[in-house]
Amino acid sequence: MARYTGPKARINRRLGAMLYEDGGAVRAWQRREQPPGMHTRPSRPSDYGLALKEKQKIKHFYGLGEKQLRRYFSIASHRTGNTAESLLLMCERRLDSVIRRAGFTKTRPQARQGITHGHFQVNGVKVTKPSYQLRPGDIITVRNRENLLTYYRSIAEEGESMEWLTFDNDTLRATVNGLPGPSDISLPVNGNQVVEFMSR
Repeated sequence: MARYTGPKARINRRLGAMLYEDGGAVRAWQRREQPPGMHTRPSRPSDYGLALKEKQKIKHFYGLGEKQLRRYFSIASHRTGNTAESLLLMCERRLDSVIRRAGFTKTRPQARQGITHGHFQVNGVKVTKPSYQLRPGDIITVRNRENLLTYYRSIAEEGESMEWLTFDNDTLRATVNGLPGPSDISLPVNGNQVVEFMSR
């Protein structure tokens, strides 16, 4: 998957949301919330432009490429229920997203890097795919190596309070108690616009 390596603050400002949580991007967002550029004029975007912006939010927030997002959309569209919710809940169940929300890391890119380097285990087995879909009962731990345990203890923070996910900061252990629901979606996005855009 192609990974975005450009200025993260610019993406936050262009899409009008805190998609990247790096320190520099956060400070830039706090200074200037308007879109980047020297002469920016407020204009009314088209319906196409609004829908494209919402799709870009999902791609940048969850670190997805176009092919991966299309694959998720294809799976979600064949499921019963709301397609937009199914799509976003699949993104929330990704290993990198769960690791970030549990509190192992401070950002999603940091979680993805740790996974690809083999720092995490699911049910005692090393997993190196950030897109790994977690299920109820799965247990996420840091590999039993002193340098990794020391590092993640130094950056681990108090995770979000969620019924479907619990995190023990002392043992660096996260447990998936159930499946996330619509209220657990962490990205404020108009999913229905995205579904209409991708159904064309």
